[in-house]
Amino acid sequence: MLTVLLAVLAAAANAAGSVLQRAGARHQPEGSRLSVSMLWHLVAQPVWICGVLAMLGGLVLQAAALAMGPIVVIQTILMSELAFVLVLSSLVFRTRMPAREWVALAGLGAGVALLLYSLAPADGSALGVRAATWLLGCAATLAAVATMVVLGWRREHASRAAFLGIAAGMWFGFTAVLVAGITASFKHGFSGVFMAWQTYAMMVAGPTGFFLLQNALRAGPLVASQPGLTLANPLLALGWGVAVFDEQVRGGVWIIGEIAGAAIVAGCTLQLARSHLLIDESPHRGGELSHPGREQFG
Repeated sequence: MLTVLLAVLAAAANAAGSVLQRAGARHQPEGSRLSVSMLWHLVAQPVWICGVLAMLGGLVLQAAALAMGPIVVIQTILMSELAFVLVLSSLVFRTRMPAREWVALAGLGAGVALLLYSLAPADGSALGVRAATWLLGCAATLAAVATMVVLGWRREHASRAAFLGIAAGMWFGFTAVLVAGITASFKHGFSGVFMAWQTYAMMVAGPTGFFLLQNALRAGPLVASQPGLTLANPLLALGWGVAVFDEQVRGGVWIIGEIAGAAIVAGCTLQLARSHLLIDESPHRGGELSHPGREQFG
């Protein structure tokens, strides 16, 4: 129960970080890439800094949850972040949500609950994973992310945002994998954290995720990037949890519930990603609707 609570709080903290950073970066032009001057402008916005701090708080809560429960459970619950983003956006930007979006929010929650109940993942372990397995999993993940990035940079606007959104979502799933390795090292004492290679890999993975996400959000509208950001994360975590960490999930007739839950989550995510609360009118686009900046880790 505590694991679920920590995961929900992590999702809420990430959502708060998203909305606050959105408020600070909402006037950045669509299609622009993250640059030093743009980053300096963001850092000068107090509300954006508060968003980063909220995101870091979410990362701490997520790490605490991963120390207590399966990565499949934690990352699946984190899909509820989109719901928190919409609710908080409606409060911060004083905009009402239509009834269909409340229905989609309820559907998202029901889909996550059905998916988790059907999977019923049991605890695995990151400690017992052999070095060769870690290496193979990391290589496969990096190759998949790199492929999405290359495909994205060869396209423009919405298509670019879609591929970069998938890449960023996969990367956040990978950072969760690294965090799971770090928290598992606590079983060897606090010194085990400094001996774990995942600790140092995370120092590189964190800024890389920031860079990927900011570029994804500036490549095109959130309706293109948000589905990949939301769905790729738990899918990658599910693969790692089952194939690498040996987390057991239910098969047989339960696969029907798992597919149904995943389909409901995907459908509701696509519906919610089209919400007017996720787009702003930017003066840089001559009145066209464009997306804001947003940031999260995991």
